[in-house]
Amino acid sequence: MAPGINEVETATARRVRELGLDLTAGDLALLRAGIGREPTVTELFLFDIMWSEHCSYKSSRAVLKKHLPTGSARVVLGPGEDAGVVRLAESDGVSYVLVVAHESHNHPSQIIPVEGAATGIGGIVRDVYCMGADVIGVMDALRFGDPAGPNAERVKEIADGVVRGIWEYGNALGVPNVGGDVYFDSAYDDNCLVNVVALGVAKESEIIRSRVPPEAAGEPYVLVLVGKPTDRSGLGGATMASKILEDEVTAGVGAVQIHDPFLKRVLTESNRAVLRMLRARDIAVGFKDLGAGGIACATSEMAGAGGFGARIDLDEVHVAVADIEAYAIACSETQERYCLAVPARVAGEVLRIYNEDYELPHIYRGARASVIGEVDPTKRYVMTRRGEVVVDVDVDLINEGISCVRRAAPPVEPGSDAGAPDVADFGRALLDVLGHASVASRHYIYRHYDTEVRGDAVLRPGEADAGVVAVCGTTIGVAASVDGNPFYCALDPRLGAMHAVCESMRNVAAVGAVPIALTDCLNFGNPENPAVFRDFEEAVKGIGEAARVLSAPGTDEPVAVVSGNVSFYNESRKGTAIPPSPVVACYGVLEDYSRAVSFCLKKPGSLLLLVGERKPGLGGSALLGALGRRDGGRLPPPDLDAERRAMHAVIGSIAAGHVLACHDISDGGLAVALAEMVVGGWGKGRVGARVSLDFAGALSTTEALFSESGGFVLEVEADRGGHVLETAARVGAPAYMLGETTRRHALVIDRGGGRVAEVEGGRLREVWLRSLERRIR
Repeated sequence: MAPGINEVETATARRVRELGLDLTAGDLALLRAGIGREPTVTELFLFDIMWSEHCSYKSSRAVLKKHLPTGSARVVLGPGEDAGVVRLAESDGVSYVLVVAHESHNHPSQIIPVEGAATGIGGIVRDVYCMGADVIGVMDALRFGDPAGPNAERVKEIADGVVRGIWEYGNALGVPNVGGDVYFDSAYDDNCLVNVVALGVAKESEIIRSRVPPEAAGEPYVLVLVGKPTDRSGLGGATMASKILEDEVTAGVGAVQIHDPFLKRVLTESNRAVLRMLRARDIAVGFKDLGAGGIACATSEMAGAGGFGARIDLDEVHVAVADIEAYAIACSETQERYCLAVPARVAGEVLRIYNEDYELPHIYRGARASVIGEVDPTKRYVMTRRGEVVVDVDVDLINEGISCVRRAAPPVEPGSDAGAPDVADFGRALLDVLGHASVASRHYIYRHYDTEVRGDAVLRPGEADAGVVAVCGTTIGVAASVDGNPFYCALDPRLGAMHAVCESMRNVAAVGAVPIALTDCLNFGNPENPAVFRDFEEAVKGIGEAARVLSAPGTDEPVAVVSGNVSFYNESRKGTAIPPSPVVACYGVLEDYSRAVSFCLKKPGSLLLLVGERKPGLGGSALLGALGRRDGGRLPPPDLDAERRAMHAVIGSIAAGHVLACHDISDGGLAVALAEMVVGGWGKGRVGARVSLDFAGALSTTEALFSESGGFVLEVEADRGGHVLETAARVGAPAYMLGETTRRHALVIDRGGGRVAEVEGGRLREVWLRSLERRIR
């Protein structure tokens, strides 16, 4: 007697458990209905990965589409490609574009920090390279546990390993680090966050799509796999990133890939040679990196995005071991690999460039370029191994076959105002905030990174609010910053996400750049938890609201979100979920990078101006954090219209050449902004400042100094102050004379004729530059 449906489904479910896969009973029912039979083992692996949160965005896709602005006149390619593309500027008749990608590598970095972080950098630069761009920089946003808490040793081990992985890969690859941020809190003890950004530049005419081109409908196209031989490393990595960590020490170790930046360097050069050949002959190509899901993911997504299917012969895949299983060949996430869709007529020439001109088989054992399949004009996706069909499905079932409607809990009423604490010694309070692990200089981390490679750095990490890189051979500069305060989002995810957008855009404006695009990485706990999903939805709303209001000068269009990532299941069975942690990156353009300004004070006798109103409210502030009061209070809402006007005033003043130095006001408020300007990037400041708080009116001294409402401090030439005030008035931004720079290297703060605080520059430097190293070494 033939087995009944329930018996078959039970057998399949049992097989899923035996294989360690995460397909649910509902997933299996949907899959069985979609293919009309029981799935093969390779299909089980394929759909386990491609229907995971990491690949399918099944819980988040609808929310992102509903709330985020993704288009503007500058956008060439928005979400849906391996990276977003926006127009920068023209130079000598050539239109240059910025290519940006933003990803997370959280779970792998918690398990094996060095390899996890390194492969995060490796994957993100591939996303930009495969769009035809030259990578000009990377950034990293890091969140670690409490370095002074009960898990301090493990926290420090993870932090050290992550930083090591980033510098080992980026430095060896020859890609400069242009910025980043880091926060520490016990909520990240069990789940660190490693969010990575890559940015590249290309000529608009040379952008490549990560899909099979439409020309494949008119002539045969084949799929070429390039890079390392496929092994079992990284098998199940996408699934691991889509579930709660059981035990960080052992769970999923085999799902973390192994990186090789030196092979990546050779691949980068050989890719350029292939693309030059194809462009010279006006041949359309599709190009995609292999990340989560390996060959199955890359080929199915390339084919499906172009409206095609594919037929893959797994016997043609170059492998590291002869007896490797079909599902491992199909789904392993082996690093340093790419896939191209090219006409069959040029496939031999493509292989020759990789295998002979660049000698891939001699560079790394088993590496090469191989034709592994062909584009199918139908939407059928088929894989074979040793003459047996191991996958046979509709390609749309892979890419679009699953979605989940999650329940969101009701909004939470905000807490009461935290109130201003009593501060007896404002100088001491400033030093306490400056020395806090989440405020102190990141100099200790930045010094591990190569920021000079390529020779295009204009402003390096730690020198300014945003990193600035020159576009080689032009006057164009690219500014970039990545931000997201988890203490804000713990109080109010929507407002916290809005603040993240404001902060990232202020940082870009503070160097003189015009914001042109955003990316985001949305890090949350289990989306099946209604409270977590509510927080996620609120954060996405906040990003969308801010992006729509904070338009760039001269336009009413939103600053579009062109790429990003959602990382769910950031929690472990030992603890609760991480705080809502949206991380936002902003990218800006300077038509003349020589106009960019840092935050270090330049000379005595300059004027110090404040642009933007100081407002009450200390919820989520660094001052309360330094006092151990993180768990309460109401987060002050950002005034988006005021933020926009202040940014426009600053951008205009820097473009006009009036500004010597500029620093935005954020973590630690006005007091920390002033102290950092006195200390200067990397501690090189030698000019002091004397300021008055008489502008503050009824605002308490504590709030005038430590409120983190947005704004800017500008150093301007003594005869240019009026010009800056006029510029601010013209756009409706409040601006005040704050004080002046001094020969004495100290920060002096007065109010009403009395002294509020006076701290020597050397003391500020010592606390700000050395505190982080002391805490995490």
